Amino acid sequence: MRLLILGGTTEASALARRIAGRRDLQPILSFAGRTRNPVPPAIPYRVGGFGGVEGLKAFLIDQRIEAVIDATHPFAVQMSRNSAAACGDLAVPLAVFTRPAWRPIDGDRWVCVPDMEAAVRAPGDSPRRVFLTIGGLQLGAFAAAPQHHFIVRTIERPDAIGLLPSHRLILARGPFSVEQEISLMRAERVEVLITKNSGGSATEAKIAAARSLGIEVVMIERPASCGGPSFDAVDAVLNWIEGHRRTRSTIPAEERPA
Repeated sequence: MRLLILGGTTEASALARRIAGRRDLQPILSFAGRTRNPVPPAIPYRVGGFGGVEGLKAFLIDQRIEAVIDATHPFAVQMSRNSAAACGDLAVPLAVFTRPAWRPIDGDRWVCVPDMEAAVRAPGDSPRRVFLTIGGLQLGAFAAAPQHHFIVRTIERPDAIGLLPSHRLILARGPFSVEQEISLMRAERVEVLITKNSGGSATEAKIAAARSLGIEVVMIERPASCGGPSFDAVDAVLNWIEGHRRTRSTIPAEERPA
């Protein structure tokens, strides 16, 4: 069974490790290419976009893909939309593998906002020290709030970092411990943390650190899923794959996707 995993996330890597070496599957993991040096997965992979819905459809047909797992970041909206459209047009089974969203608990000081524009406004008009952990693609939006000093942490230098008049750039790859996050927030005198509700455990330490220090968190809520059954555990995805693999085995070879 030929399987495409859309990823670059910890979930995609975990799934790749679980299916590596299986002789009943022929998987390929696709990286978006935003990180220049991704950690190589345990299965064959490719790097780069597809060229929109039509390009993805051409890839699915050319590679005879029989099922797709959307394990992209919860905020990778365009890729998820494209995969839902392409799989829908070609009747290719699609499942979404995503991490559970974070939920506030006692001690959290969350301000939940629907999008990046609202996040820019959330810290207010008075100058504050703002810790940004939103990735690099939308940093430019915060040029509209030059009164703040921004501490920006990314894996690689963002193209838009120069648009922020007052900032400190920290290049680092996680995961980070709660103790490391507390130490950083204290050293930088952070007053507000702005982050996306990516969920999962890999980057949750910053939320715990902010809670421990009583720091306000501006939480950008995640968009709704674009389609297909959604799972948040590797075993559940494997069961879905197995169900479609068994269904496939009952279909005559001449009727399978080509």
